[in-house]
Amino acid sequence: MTLDTIINKDAYDIKDKHLRAMYKQTLDNDGALVLPNFLTSQAIHEITMEGKEKQHLAFYTNTNHNVYLTEKKSIFSHQHPHNLQVTSSKGCITDKEINIDSPLRELYDSVIFREFLAEILNEKTLYNYADPLSSINLHYASAGQELGWHFDNSSFAITLLIQKPEQGGAFEYIENMRDADQGGMNYEGVKEVLKGTKEGKELSIEPGALVLFRGRNSIHRVTPTIGDTIRMLVVFAYNSQPNIALSESARMTFFGRLE
Repeated sequence: MTLDTIINKDAYDIKDKHLRAMYKQTLDNDGALVLPNFLTSQAIHEITMEGKEKQHLAFYTNTNHNVYLTEKKSIFSHQHPHNLQVTSSKGCITDKEINIDSPLRELYDSVIFREFLAEILNEKTLYNYADPLSSINLHYASAGQELGWHFDNSSFAITLLIQKPEQGGAFEYIENMRDADQGGMNYEGVKEVLKGTKEGKELSIEPGALVLFRGRNSIHRVTPTIGDTIRMLVVFAYNSQPNIALSESARMTFFGRLE
């Protein structure tokens, strides 16, 4: 497939400077940008078929972690918001399993698409990950699987929803919950979120949507999948600097191998 048959070009002229500026403003203001029907129905079909064919290769994880994705601190009690644990579970195939002629690879490697993303994200250039696993990932969430509340370590995330479950699998977030650059953890706010007394917003996302999200300071989660239909989500991982690899410990945690 070519870029013209992957992107819904009638709705999205990704070369349009005015559109790029408008999307950048939305992302800057809201911390999230959803572009519905970004992929064509043909591209969604091709990626769904690839996902189903490769699902048996997925590495599955079920981990407990705090919302900051850091180790527990002994200076705090077990009930302190820093040490409270949530659960995340999913399956994942890596860049190495993605077909060489996949629409995902065509889109990820496209110079025009990268320029489009970089301008919206206010980045000079976007680079592949240096390791062989991290650049393109396809995630699977079967019944009961979820992503617990957390903050991202990276400044931005780029995803494509491919298949939506019958119920559940909702993306929820609360923006500006901390100021990571200033060391702000907002323990009281996090405690309210984990107790369920502070509710998040839900992003309306349908298959084929491109989503850009700033999760470093916005706490977010994906609710448990309900039903027999697996939630399939693609993560496009880029770096703002060249020759950056995901750490070996992170690769073992997420992918179960180093290469």
